[in-house]
Amino acid sequence: MQLLDAGALVALFDAVLHSVWLFPVLAVLIAFDGPFPVLPSETLLTVGAASAFGTGNVPGVLGLFLASMVGSMIGDVAVYTLGRSSNRILRGAGQKNDGLGAWVRRNLWSRPIVACVGTRLVPGGRLVSTAACGRVRLPVRMFLPATAASSAVWGVYMLLIGALLGPITKGNPLLCLLAGMIMAVATAGGFEAARRIRRWARARRAARVAALAPVPAPMPALMR
Repeated sequence: MQLLDAGALVALFDAVLHSVWLFPVLAVLIAFDGPFPVLPSETLLTVGAASAFGTGNVPGVLGLFLASMVGSMIGDVAVYTLGRSSNRILRGAGQKNDGLGAWVRRNLWSRPIVACVGTRLVPGGRLVSTAACGRVRLPVRMFLPATAASSAVWGVYMLLIGALLGPITKGNPLLCLLAGMIMAVATAGGFEAARRIRRWARARRAARVAALAPVPAPMPALMR
């Protein structure tokens, strides 16, 4: 019974990964992942890429890339529009004065492509950069090339992860799903660890500078 259930589960995942509906569903998930970054779009893209590379499905790889581009740009345009017109849905997005948000705002006008591409691979960076583009009212003629470049870089990056996982999973749907989930957790954990280390190093450097700062001499008492 367990073997039958496992076989049925594998068949189900295999049917999903090779369905013609995979591409439009993936594009919609990636689009909604822009303003609401809680959907498993990255995991699904990684799983699909690992399966396509594992089975040598070149048209499937191209379809995944196109779906990621279309969904990513639609979602970015939606966040950009909300950033220009709404403070309720994207409350605080693109306005935080942390390291990432401040870096984005410093580079948006002079280097919009660098700002959008540089933050796209950071967890939460897509929302921060695209919302900031809307907040500062970056012109559409500058925003569209930036979002196209960042979407392309992100899509290629995710496909490369799938290409690395493909020979390991051999196209097995369950192994692809497991590998995609592990990669998602490892990537998020790695960025979070790097952020904490950077914050600790910055605090330590500030404490060292404060310790080396000269102590002002006390004011002499007034003579009576």
